[in-house]
Amino acid sequence: MKYTIEQIYAYAKRYGFVYQGSEIYGGLANTWDYGPLGVSLKNNIKNFWWKSFVSQNKMNVGLDSSILLNPKTWEATGHASGFKDPLMDCKSCKTRHRADSLISRASNNTVDADGWDYTKMYEYIIENKIKCPNCGGFDYTTIREFNLMFKTSQGVTTESNNEIYLRPETAQGIFLNFKNVLRTSRKKVPFGIGQIGKSFRNEITPGNFVFRTREFEQMELEFFCVPGTEIEWFEYWKKFANDFLVNIGLKPENIKFYDHPQEKLSFYSNATTDVLYNFPWGFDELWGIASRTDYDLKRHQEYSGENLEYLDPNTNESYIPYVIEPSLGVERLFLAVLLDALEEEELENQETRTLLKINKHLAPYQINILPLVKKYHNEEALKIYDLLSSSFVAFYDDAGNIGRRYRRADAIGTPYCITIDDETLSNATVTVRERDSMEQVRISVSLLKDYLRNLFE
Repeated sequence: MKYTIEQIYAYAKRYGFVYQGSEIYGGLANTWDYGPLGVSLKNNIKNFWWKSFVSQNKMNVGLDSSILLNPKTWEATGHASGFKDPLMDCKSCKTRHRADSLISRASNNTVDADGWDYTKMYEYIIENKIKCPNCGGFDYTTIREFNLMFKTSQGVTTESNNEIYLRPETAQGIFLNFKNVLRTSRKKVPFGIGQIGKSFRNEITPGNFVFRTREFEQMELEFFCVPGTEIEWFEYWKKFANDFLVNIGLKPENIKFYDHPQEKLSFYSNATTDVLYNFPWGFDELWGIASRTDYDLKRHQEYSGENLEYLDPNTNESYIPYVIEPSLGVERLFLAVLLDALEEEELENQETRTLLKINKHLAPYQINILPLVKKYHNEEALKIYDLLSSSFVAFYDDAGNIGRRYRRADAIGTPYCITIDDETLSNATVTVRERDSMEQVRISVSLLKDYLRNLFE
């Protein structure tokens, strides 16, 4: 079953994955709060990425750089002058649109206006009578530049010379610390620096639930390599990304790669690939992988005056390394994981169960502890909860009949339910129920922790 974005939001809100931000005040558009299950799932996704790309990868190390950076950073990268979208307002319904997106949508993605000047975009929209997708009107303002960076002030006044920006990407904090990390980690090229952190973009047209938001988290790697080897490493990280997505639980048929043609590459890139996922509206970008050449380090060297060259101990040559950047949004992967794992399953008794068939290492709760009858089994169940909660993320549930509790656990993706019943009291065994197959086995309490540990390993 392919869910609509409205259905997946209803599910996420019902079970405590995602809530509308500032809901009691009527909400704030395109802001989302992650509930008890949502924050656990996000953290598990980030931990899965961190293990794969950093802590269990001998080539890479980690970093946590600041959100606020010296404003010269964004002059060096071009964000201060060029990180802008072409903005148009519909005069009829007051909605805002990106001019290039209007053109792309109206032409069914056959016309790519990226790189056009604003006059050419505006003339194309007028000549082709492209109507407002919200109200059907055809009365637009002219195109204006819209800077995507959030601006704030540092210090006690709001003078222009105190203006700084919330970072629109995590990458630049890595580049600014290239020499620091190189020196303190004693790494040699090739090596990578990974980071997970918040970024902010003042998007004109955010939407599709958590797919495009103004406040988001990135899981980003900057991999530094010898010039001339970058395409080999680019292909390496493309395969690594695909394997990661399959390992985390996405279906291979819902993943595909789009290699940007040479004439459409960013000026600093010599290879770029979008990893696309089959969202409810079709395949769209989940992950971007780019060979950024030596652009970033060169620009920061130029603007800072700091020598960012690397002295290769193997060749005794100095050079600025080339960079491969796999950049993945936490929220987009969060959404893809829910979409890929959520099922409505028909059972043999003609009932239907909601099943989140999620990778067990991502599940918000690893186990549910269930006393069969609270009055009789509660005390022993609490003892087993105490036994297991130091080793596993456990949830204790004694509300409702056992069948409904199993269904709740299935719906939020809990891999194993442990039921305490009369046999537990008489012979110290419990029932362990597996989520996907619903098969049950009796296990001695004395062996339970090792049994579960083996299942998760």
